[in-house]
Amino acid sequence: MSKLTGQRIEAERLDGWAYLLGGLQTRIHTKDFATGLAVVNAIGAAAEEMNHHPELTLRRTHVDVRLTSHDERAVTERDIRLARAISSVAADAGVRLECSGVSQLELALDTPGRDVIAPFWAAVLAMEHLSGPGFGDEVRDPAGVLPTVWFQTSDGGEPHQRWHLDIWLDPAQVEPRMTAALAAGGTLVSDAEAPSFWVLADPEGNRACLCTWQARD
Repeated sequence: MSKLTGQRIEAERLDGWAYLLGGLQTRIHTKDFATGLAVVNAIGAAAEEMNHHPELTLRRTHVDVRLTSHDERAVTERDIRLARAISSVAADAGVRLECSGVSQLELALDTPGRDVIAPFWAAVLAMEHLSGPGFGDEVRDPAGVLPTVWFQTSDGGEPHQRWHLDIWLDPAQVEPRMTAALAAGGTLVSDAEAPSFWVLADPEGNRACLCTWQARD
């Protein structure tokens, strides 16, 4: 199976799904736990039949779903097929899926010496230090629960904010999220790299980036 680009995934028109950091994600609103459990069981049956398994999080009123092909560390045709099957499960159960509230969080640490500090963060967070093609240089939770920490190389003499947040969103959600942040007292620091990412800051100057798959390799 070959990796699919963001443009190819967008062309599939998967209503209610977002392409975030190498995976497809959705939130299925189930209203109550019993309905959510029934939906999870139906998804499990479909996944077993297709021999391709999603990551599921069952909550009291919703089910979060993430699909990725782990052998490729990317979205492939298998994920597209399973996403359509899960959409059918939701329709049969009379529940809806949406992606407006779905996001992926990464923590970025600005440092001139990432090789020195990465092992510490891997140890204190009990995560893996990964580097090389497809990873960059980052600390990642093998269980996929904690946010990935990556290291942004900075000049040793450069004044910088040590930490900032990267919030990965569906492109359609950037404008409403940014509007809300600006209305809450934030400022737009830079849109020079849009639509790849926008840099925002809170009233004290602490920064966050709203990131999408667009305009990336």
